Amino acid sequence: MLKVAKLVVGQIQENTYVVYNEVNKALVIDPGDDADRIIAWIKENGWEPEAILITHTHFDHVLAVDSVRDEFGIEVYVHEIESETFQTPNRNMQPSTVVVNRPADHLWSELGEYTVGSFTFDIALIPGHSPGHVVYTFKEDGFVICGDTVFNGSIGRTDTPGGDLQTLLVGIARDILTLPGDFVLFPGHGGPTTVSQEIQSNPFLQGFKA
Repeated sequence: MLKVAKLVVGQIQENTYVVYNEVNKALVIDPGDDADRIIAWIKENGWEPEAILITHTHFDHVLAVDSVRDEFGIEVYVHEIESETFQTPNRNMQPSTVVVNRPADHLWSELGEYTVGSFTFDIALIPGHSPGHVVYTFKEDGFVICGDTVFNGSIGRTDTPGGDLQTLLVGIARDILTLPGDFVLFPGHGGPTTVSQEIQSNPFLQGFKA
């Protein structure tokens, strides 16, 4: 059974996740900032990273990517829509610090089921917060790494480049609210929640039904 660990990093308190299995093989998801802390955390726990997955390329989710990539000799996966913003500071909302990432090693182009290393998951494209935002659903283990689409009691900002509220709501309703109610949602900021909790109490999602 897979487990999920979280480290909160950076000034915007972004959640960097490690998904790992019983033999400590791991995926690193959205290494956002504080690269030295992330690397030390991974080593202290004995995880063996196999890849870096990115939900979307806003700066607070990608500033530590190259450091983590180089430290562990692993490859990076990003949706093709965000391949340019991944490398371009003035397009991924960096406020001051200029960090230019090298190109991603792999670009998602098709949706559905993928296997990367020891892990199998589903990818859904949910734009609205950013154009190429994806979520990673681990169906057998009942959880979703959902980035900045839906939070505990809220949703992602849409006053961002390429943002659109209705597009975001439609994507959440289609690809998240239709999952089983006990699926755990791990967002890009704040604490975890569940599909049923958000259906029942998220003020932005009232009127949508799973």
